[in-house]
Amino acid sequence: MTEKELVDGCIKEDRICQRFLWDKYAPKLLSIGIRYCKSREDAEDVLMEAFVKIFDKIGEFRFQSSLETWMRRVMVNTSINKIRSTKITDTIDNEHLEIAFNDRAFELMNARELLQLLEKLPVGYRTVFNLYAIEGYSHKEIADELGIDEGTSRSQLAKARKALQELIEKNEQVRL
Repeated sequence: MTEKELVDGCIKEDRICQRFLWDKYAPKLLSIGIRYCKSREDAEDVLMEAFVKIFDKIGEFRFQSSLETWMRRVMVNTSINKIRSTKITDTIDNEHLEIAFNDRAFELMNARELLQLLEKLPVGYRTVFNLYAIEGYSHKEIADELGIDEGTSRSQLAKARKALQELIEKNEQVRL
């Protein structure tokens, strides 16, 4: 089934097309939610909310990007809205830090270990890190999306990197 056929079917509320879309994309979108949310349960709630939005707005999809890219954007935005709605905030200051990762320790980690360490970061750090390093947002886009200054975005990213580096090094010491 092509993306066009899938979208057309979902617009017509064809349950088979909707189920196909869910089966194909839910695991990928859930992994995005897990990166942003405090728990898997919250991520699953966000996933459900995102799919409601996807099915509701799929008629607005214009094929200017891939369907997956559009759905990922919906999931990221829904995750961010979840963070906002739960009023989870971290104390943010504008101190700027530049920290480089210990390349050796980082290279030895697999993706699952890295995601587990990311979950230990405060929500503000984790959100900015995910948007910048994983989703590819610019600091301006992050600032606009989260309602913060670009400098704050840069600061949060630097602090996230520092905290993540410390977690990676601690994890590496445990392995040895």
